[in-house]
Amino acid sequence: MSQYPRAAFLLSVAAPVQFPADLGAEVALAGRSNAGKSSAINAISGRKALARISKTPGQTRLLNYFELKPNHRIVDLPGYGYAAVDPEERRKWVPLIDALHSRTSFRGVMLVVDIRRGLRDEDLALIDWAEPTHRGVHVLLAKADKLNQAKRAKVLREATATLGEIATVQLFSAHSGLGVEPARERLAALWATALKD
Repeated sequence: MSQYPRAAFLLSVAAPVQFPADLGAEVALAGRSNAGKSSAINAISGRKALARISKTPGQTRLLNYFELKPNHRIVDLPGYGYAAVDPEERRKWVPLIDALHSRTSFRGVMLVVDIRRGLRDEDLALIDWAEPTHRGVHVLLAKADKLNQAKRAKVLREATATLGEIATVQLFSAHSGLGVEPARERLAALWATALKD
């Protein structure tokens, strides 16, 4: 049985006034387009089609809220790094994502990174935006099944060294199930994070 039997899509947000009530806890799921965010949501929630998986990267254009259990939410952010997204549309995301950042219920970020590409400047900028000294940040090195064990271990070591104390990191594969349970545990820990001054 799923750990989140009542997991459901809640709503899509195009403007700050549309946010759900600022109660409970929410964790943003972020990453480059095509990093595997939707697959991560489905694997962590235990629901195969909770988040729609598109063959075309850059399809998430709004903030999509999923409630996994009462007052505990994941917020799927638009993917970054995809050139085909209209610049004007990108500009609309800025106030929206900044408004998310100011919510009391916003407790942290799970950052999905394609293990074959490793951490890039955009990923580190996203971590900086999250203010990891105030909130928790956890990195999923996704699609880990695409690399052999030695290469996975190398990327994990490099990411751990790069991140230091600012974020935790793990191997993850929605396809093989590698790291799904630890990711659920980290999500629960992020929800429970008390905001630091």
